[in-house]
Amino acid sequence: MKIIRYLAKDTIKAGLLHEDIFIINFDDLEISYKNNLTKHDLYVLKNHLYNVEPLFLISLINKSVFKVPKNIKKKHLQNMHDVELLSPITKPNSFRDAYSFKQHVEAGRKARNLPMIKEFDLNPVYYYSNHSSISGPGNIYLNKIHLNKLDFELELSIIIGKEGKNISVDKADEYIFGFMILNDWSARDVQVDEMKLNLGPAKGKDFSTTIGPYLVTKDELKHKITPSNKGNIYDLNMKAFINDKQVSSDSSKNMHWTFAEIISHISKGTSVYPGDIIGSGTCATGCLYELNLTNKTDNWLQINDLIRLEIDELGALENKIKLEKNNG
Repeated sequence: MKIIRYLAKDTIKAGLLHEDIFIINFDDLEISYKNNLTKHDLYVLKNHLYNVEPLFLISLINKSVFKVPKNIKKKHLQNMHDVELLSPITKPNSFRDAYSFKQHVEAGRKARNLPMIKEFDLNPVYYYSNHSSISGPGNIYLNKIHLNKLDFELELSIIIGKEGKNISVDKADEYIFGFMILNDWSARDVQVDEMKLNLGPAKGKDFSTTIGPYLVTKDELKHKITPSNKGNIYDLNMKAFINDKQVSSDSSKNMHWTFAEIISHISKGTSVYPGDIIGSGTCATGCLYELNLTNKTDNWLQINDLIRLEIDELGALENKIKLEKNNG
């Protein structure tokens, strides 16, 4: 399934992407009540609350509640280009961002004549970002303090589908519900200054993260998976464009730490829950910070720049940078 959230005729809806161009609203799908639905599941279905918060769909989809009718009527199909795309998730439970692409870390340190950090190979580190500042495709409105050295970050993200704690690596992929493109926007001058205190990142990162354009359930990526003793390896090409010029290229198969290893590490002594988002971290060449260090340049994003991130099977996430009205 490709789950999409959108605005049409002043109404926010959640639906499925059909044939890569049409949207079928969940209200128009067939519903099965056979699979041990909880009172909460029934309440969500009765009141169509999945349109308000698609996180409620995780339990329902895990129980195979929805089915696309064999002969879907044309009146129930809406062209994707006739609606405004929104973040596929309204507000995740939490947002952790990992540091899994070794090539990205190595390139940055090499450009500064620094040795690779040996601790990188010990554990898949991550930080918490602001799960309340997540949005989707379209314009993003930023404060001027973040615009001096504004950067994008090309990442693959997962959303957790069931609760777990102390999860082993060999079981961790079972906890993945789906995948999205993620852009971890960064104010590099703010980030560099605050991290001199060895506590961060914070204000350099917490102002904006975008995800989308839709949430792809993991069954859609079966043909892109290579099993390993470290968990599944996902072979998805990743690209970034600034004003239609390609600047980044990598593949998710180059993640040094797999999502299974990241989930296992996160869950040691701590529970993960449905609706938690975990980012892969920046891929190689996946941000201006790395590109500037490598190429000895000083290029940063500007107002009205259009940034497009593409990942195989997950679509294209586009955002245009705007200045917010209240810049006090």
